Parts: sequence; structure tokens; C-alpha cells
Amino acid sequence: MSQPPIPVTVLSGFLGAGKTTLLRYLLEADHGLKIAVIENEYSETPIDSQLLGSEPVQVVTLANGCVCCSIHVELEKALFLLLDKLDSGELAFDRLLIECTGLADPSPVTHTFFATEELAERYVLDGVLTLVDAVNAERHLQEAIAQAQVGFADRILLSKTDLVDSPAVEALTQRLQRINRRAPIRVVKHGRIDLAELLDIRGFNLNADLGPVLSLRPMTPAKSLDRINTLVLNTELPIDLDKLSAFMERLLDSHGNALLRYKGVLNIAGNDQRLVFQGVLRLYAFDWDSEWSLDEQRNSVLVLIGDQLPEEDIRAEFAETVLG
Repeated sequence: MSQPPIPVTVLSGFLGAGKTTLLRYLLEADHGLKIAVIENEYSETPIDSQLLGSEPVQVVTLANGCVCCSIHVELEKALFLLLDKLDSGELAFDRLLIECTGLADPSPVTHTFFATEELAERYVLDGVLTLVDAVNAERHLQEAIAQAQVGFADRILLSKTDLVDSPAVEALTQRLQRINRRAPIRVVKHGRIDLAELLDIRGFNLNADLGPVLSLRPMTPAKSLDRINTLVLNTELPIDLDKLSAFMERLLDSHGNALLRYKGVLNIAGNDQRLVFQGVLRLYAFDWDSEWSLDEQRNSVLVLIGDQLPEEDIRAEFAETVLG
């Protein structure tokens, strides 16, 4: 009997944002889960000093059944090592959390889970969490890598909000929404947050949920200085499937490496089902979802989070996909 895939959470965030504090809380919380954690030797504060040593991979089982793995090798090897120990009965865990270093780009981590058929079958990406330090965010977000961490996120977690005033938090929230409109923003208080915000996010599931994109209040107009931004395309007109395919081909060919995350729920002419798709860089999947209701307005929405995307050109090309 095949085992269900192991949900994987990626924890990202710039240096000093509080990833280790949040991780300690997650490991010590009363959730009854057996969580395996992969941390890199470049983390600001290792979970346990005993994890660090000369061995390429070290695994330590904590008292509550959680597992910590410190790696000095590429992630793919560590993932297979954990599977070997799981299958042999040497370890027992039902979830995996990967703590990225402060200067890490989340995209290679997410791509690893599509690297081989076995990894794709045994693990399933649940979500990317990005911690943002409210005190130092303005300085951190001058770095493209910090903006990319926000752009990849399924949840943006604000830390240290008690150390700044409300107008500063509001301004930061607006900026983060301009970078990533699809990720809810939540506050972490001294490393603590409702576990429901961290687990079972299903951020990589192929479904029609666009998160907060359609329900966000209008943002204060501002010229963005950030390289990473969200572009939301929409139309009330039916979309021609062939024209859509040509549009996506051109988009990925020209800007595939700049597309951090993207997702669409589209009304295709001549079909009563929603077409849903999502992707990371050049990797994407699509499928037919539920039927539109008879009294429902069939709005098509495509959300692109990318690095210096040419907005006017993309909007013009998307407008050409409508039936006509």
C-alpha cells in the first residue's frame, strides 16, 4: 500500500527576521505531529549545537519525536537520506520543514521537489512561509533576494511589529502587498502564531483558490521601487484556448526565469468548467476545475508575481487572448 506524500513547508526570510525563534515554537508546540526539519549549517542560530559537525548529514531525534537534520550537502541528497531512514523504520516523521538561510533564494528549494519522479511522488510542497522583520524591512527589501523571498511566499509573516509604530506597519503591509498580492500577511508575536497559519496551506495545489487577490482592498497608489511586483490580469470576456496557449508560450519563453509564482482561473470559450493553472518559473501545471454556476459572473483572473515584468506589454498580449 502506497504511503501518502509527505507535506513540505519551506521557511524563508532575511537574516535576523526570527526564523529560528518561530521554528523552535513550531517544534515545541502541542500539535502531536512528528516534524522533520532540515536546516543548513549557515543558519543564524542552529536548532541544536550538537547538529553541527564534520559529517555531511547529521540527524537528531528530539524528545517529542521531531527530527532535526543538519546538512552540508545538497538538499536532494538529504531528502533521499530521510526517505531511506523513514522506509527502514529508523526514523518516523509525517511532515518536513526546510529552514532556508537568510540569503537563500527559495526557487532552487522548490524546484528540488520536481527534480526526480521519486521525490515528486514521496513529497508534496505545502507552502512557502516568509518572515519579514518589521524593524529592518526597509533596509532588507533593498536587496533583490529579500524581495524574491516575499514574492515566492504563500504566507508572509511579520515579526517585531511591536517595535515599530502603526503607520510604519501599514506602509510596510502596503509594500508587501504590491510585491505579492496572493499571500495573506499575518503577525508573529515573539515567534508564536496560530499553527493553522503555518500548516496545511496547500499553496501548490492545483485549484481555483486565488487567495486574497480578489478581496484585497484598493491600495494607496504609489510608484514601486521594488524589482518584484504582482501583476493581476483580468477580463469578463471568454478566452480563446488557442490564443491563451500562444500567450503562455510567449510569456514563458520571454520571461520564464523572471516569473516567481503565477496562477490563473480562466473562463474558456465553449467550456463550462474553469481552467486553473499555476507555476513556478518555467514549471507549471493546469487542469479543468469545477463548473461555473449559472448565476456566476465568469471573470478570468491571472496573477503573475515576477522580477521586472514589462506590465504594459503583457497586458496588451493578454487582451488579445479574448474570443473575437
